[in-house]
Amino acid sequence: MTRQQEFVLRTLEERDIRFVRLWFTDVLGMLKSVAISPAELEGAFAEGIGFDGSAIEGFARVYESDMVAKPDPSTFQVLPWETSDGEHYSARMFCDIHMPDGSPCWSDPRHVLRRTLARATESGFTCYVHPEIEFFLLKDLPDDGGEPRPADSGGYFDQASHDAAPHFRRNAIETLEAMGISVEFSHHEGAPGQQEIDLRYADALTMADNVMTFRYVVKEVAITQGVKASFMPKPFSAQPGSGMHTHFSLFEGDQNAFYHPENPYELSDVGRAFVAGIMHHGREISAVTNQWVNSYKRLVVGGEAPTAVCWGHANRSALVRVPMYSPGRASSRRVEVRSLDTACNPYLAYAVILAAGLRGVQKGYELQPATEDDVWSLTDAERRAAGYANLPQNLNEALAEMESSELIAETLGEHVFDFFLRNKREEWNAYRSHVTPYELRTLLPML
Repeated sequence: MTRQQEFVLRTLEERDIRFVRLWFTDVLGMLKSVAISPAELEGAFAEGIGFDGSAIEGFARVYESDMVAKPDPSTFQVLPWETSDGEHYSARMFCDIHMPDGSPCWSDPRHVLRRTLARATESGFTCYVHPEIEFFLLKDLPDDGGEPRPADSGGYFDQASHDAAPHFRRNAIETLEAMGISVEFSHHEGAPGQQEIDLRYADALTMADNVMTFRYVVKEVAITQGVKASFMPKPFSAQPGSGMHTHFSLFEGDQNAFYHPENPYELSDVGRAFVAGIMHHGREISAVTNQWVNSYKRLVVGGEAPTAVCWGHANRSALVRVPMYSPGRASSRRVEVRSLDTACNPYLAYAVILAAGLRGVQKGYELQPATEDDVWSLTDAERRAAGYANLPQNLNEALAEMESSELIAETLGEHVFDFFLRNKREEWNAYRSHVTPYELRTLLPML
């Protein structure tokens, strides 16, 4: 037994923890959980917990359904709220999914990211990420498809008295930090009810685990405040959507591989090639970074989100930005990918972005000049003339780009790649055949 496993078992006994929740994520990014008693954990460390993989989205076909969840002791955290008896606490650990013969499950999103990180390690790099996570607090979630009501009427950076959940961000941050998840900033975002909490940088796998924990914690804390939290990319037609701008950097040991003090924006040749990889494959990764039909309601002109494949420094209409908050500080040099939304599967999204950037580094892609144009203000003809490709404008277009991508197929693996395409095509077909309230309101009276 490893020291980490011994620490977990000792903590369970010392804290009198009654339930251990084993978490993992399906291909669509939904959190799954099974609870076991502490007495079963030593066996779970040794042999795992068996479950029916065919019942999990994208994991297995019926005839190969037996799977095993093995808890990762390095992810152990006590959940900082009491169980229903008011006295005892639960704990959680993320799991790696295996086949009965002990081999990794190729459809486990955590394994997809591990494979990509292993390729980065082979090239001498460690990948760190830092997400800015936006979401909405709502007074209710209407079950009739009507528009929800925001929990407050605040705007960007407002220090406003919220109509509901006045201490939400403080309580959420205290809960996250009690679970070992460091928060860097928090503030009110631009739309009524919209919040942003930025997590302190961590390695990509830890951060993907943290994002999954974040979404769970935020929803739980919101319930205690009498409101609901939603990570839907765009719940309001007339307000900006919720993104998850994510900062990436590659380190070689203790040295930031993206930093060069004499280059423009202090971005090294490795950093430039990494950005060039994201530019080159930007349309191909969109279906993964923006995986829902609603995601593309956010990626529209005027929606404060990128709509074209370009990069720059101060340009917030660009797909990739090179922030310059701390010039001359080597450890701070990073690139910000602005297309991701808060409803993506973070394991898969980080995997495809890292794979695109690494491809640029390995193949020596040339980075085109930066643009500080307001791309949102350009017509399609002006964009084409300037050499800017549009990001996919709907899920169907994004899936077509993904299907033709050798890079995405290789990164996700055959099983995840095929399931993702099949599942998302079903979503698109259901969406495009649905008659919306907008059509009934505008067309029915006059046609």
